[in-house]
Amino acid sequence: MSTTEVLISELVEKHGRTRNSLMPILQGIVQQEKFLSEDAMVSVARELNISAADVFGTASFYTFLDTVPRGKNVIRVCKTISCHMKNKDEIIRALENALKIKVGETTHDKEYTLLTANCLGWCHKGPVMLINDEVYPELTPESALKIVNEHMHSK
Repeated sequence: MSTTEVLISELVEKHGRTRNSLMPILQGIVQQEKFLSEDAMVSVARELNISAADVFGTASFYTFLDTVPRGKNVIRVCKTISCHMKNKDEIIRALENALKIKVGETTHDKEYTLLTANCLGWCHKGPVMLINDEVYPELTPESALKIVNEHMHSK
């Protein structure tokens, strides 16, 4: 049994075999493995007795359920209209230049992936970014770069 299959078995044991268990199981896999592989999605489908298409459809619908490998650290910049109106494009450009990648890409050392996200729920304090699970509101290009730089050097 692979480590992914063991993880899935543990998650199924914890959350159950119902359709309602799908999201917490997928979230658990992403938390542990950083993305959902095709093999993992097929195994989950088999365990829950649902179609692989249903599992993939759910995984691909939700922004935070990555179906491709990501960097060790994922930076997500909110792309909603309220953050857009507060110059989120400047934040993205600054991060792309600093990390030497474009949105959707991962740095060569596999440390950082830069993505956009639909709403992060901080519209009143935009523009906003997440680094992994940490929220950073009211950004400027300078503050975003400072935060990423501090994150890089805190390892």
